Amino acid sequence: MIDTFTAPGRFWRGNLHSHSDRSDGALPPEEVCRRYAAEGYDFLALTDHFLGRYGYPITDTAPFRTERFTTLPGAELHSGALENGELWHILAVGLPAGFAPSHSPDFTPVAGQETGPEIAARAVAAGAFVAIAHPHWSGLSLADARSLTAAHAIEIYNHGCAIGADRGNGAAITDLLLSEGRRVTLIATDDSHFTEPDHFGGWVMVKAPENTPEALLAALKAGHFYASQGPELHAIRFDGAALEVESSAVVSVIVQGRASAVVARHGASMTRTRILLAAGLAASPWLRVTVVDAAGRRAWSNPLWRDGADGAGFIAR
Repeated sequence: MIDTFTAPGRFWRGNLHSHSDRSDGALPPEEVCRRYAAEGYDFLALTDHFLGRYGYPITDTAPFRTERFTTLPGAELHSGALENGELWHILAVGLPAGFAPSHSPDFTPVAGQETGPEIAARAVAAGAFVAIAHPHWSGLSLADARSLTAAHAIEIYNHGCAIGADRGNGAAITDLLLSEGRRVTLIATDDSHFTEPDHFGGWVMVKAPENTPEALLAALKAGHFYASQGPELHAIRFDGAALEVESSAVVSVIVQGRASAVVARHGASMTRTRILLAAGLAASPWLRVTVVDAAGRRAWSNPLWRDGADGAGFIAR
């Protein structure tokens, strides 16, 4: 089985959700890229708001790539109304420059525009990695989330929404989708605008052979990554009765499954933790792992799905 930890290559750290003054960010694209590179990031996706008021930008960041820092083209797409009447927010990373705009003049839905699911499906068909942005901040309903069937991922953590609204966590709706069989992956992002301390707080660690847009995008679509605020995940193994989690030093390792199924282990500076799967977890069709360090920062694995061959093991997405 090839999973995040056995895939070829090494881990690259990147942010998939950020804004510049091409939309509602405070800084020009070159400065956004400079700051992420200076902070030690390996890559960045600049995802300005794809709206008529900004000229439907897919911001060109290729001039700001260096030998050690790369960029992925992208945008935050908007079209159609959620159940609460507000506009969809959909991340599209790896979006081609010629992607056709929807009729989305501003942050308010208008009659006759594409729905969120329609523009998401069009972005996937164009080659993008698509994610549901900040479900808690948006007030996303379960019906909304169900409808976006083209999405590869969901933001389990959005740093900007945590800082600015205390609505940065997407775990609840993520687990509901997983329990309905949706094989969605989990990303942590900044959603940085540099108008408040909304940067350098959530990222993905992508396992890829090289730090190029093409290799990173392929790894994202394959699910070869994990999400983090700081802790590192080094391996997750299943031995038939337990999960063994290798990580940087953490104080909690939590394995979650369907409904209330969960087992946690707590300690000091844990780096290799074996967790027996109790009855609820053993019966769950999926599992995911959360680790927490002494500062309260988290990292999240992508879901592991029960192997359909004999039901005895778990495989990555």
